Amino acid sequence: MDACAALAESVSSLAARGHSDRVFLKELGRIGGVRRGVFWITDAASGGSNHLKGRGFRARVDDDTDGQARHFAGTVAVTVRIGARISWWLTVHVMRDAPDTADGRLSADAIEFVRLVRTGELAQADAAGWVRRNLCGASANPFSEAVATDG
Repeated sequence: MDACAALAESVSSLAARGHSDRVFLKELGRIGGVRRGVFWITDAASGGSNHLKGRGFRARVDDDTDGQARHFAGTVAVTVRIGARISWWLTVHVMRDAPDTADGRLSADAIEFVRLVRTGELAQADAAGWVRRNLCGASANPFSEAVATDG
């Protein structure tokens, strides 16, 4: 199983626990190495840690490293705590992930994921499917070739 598929499976497992949306999103951040509690900020500032190393992400969000699951989950963890505007500003100006790069697009997707879950537009039960459809390559979603193209 590649890292994106493992990310989707982790999201599915988290959703089954029945947490509030805020706790669900914070728990997702732990996949990116951002703990819950007061030390979240030090974890986020250090870049988190790779609990799901590997590939499997769509080309538009694949930066050719093994850290995209960490990047997505870490951005979710930060966004749920400080909000979308500040998170976006940090990704562009501090992390230097330009919006037209793979990392910039992945950050935007993570911020959008948080918005969708928090507003109720995306139910936790559907979150793993969202990850598979929007982030993962063909190996994570057997129907991906028929549903969407990579790009």
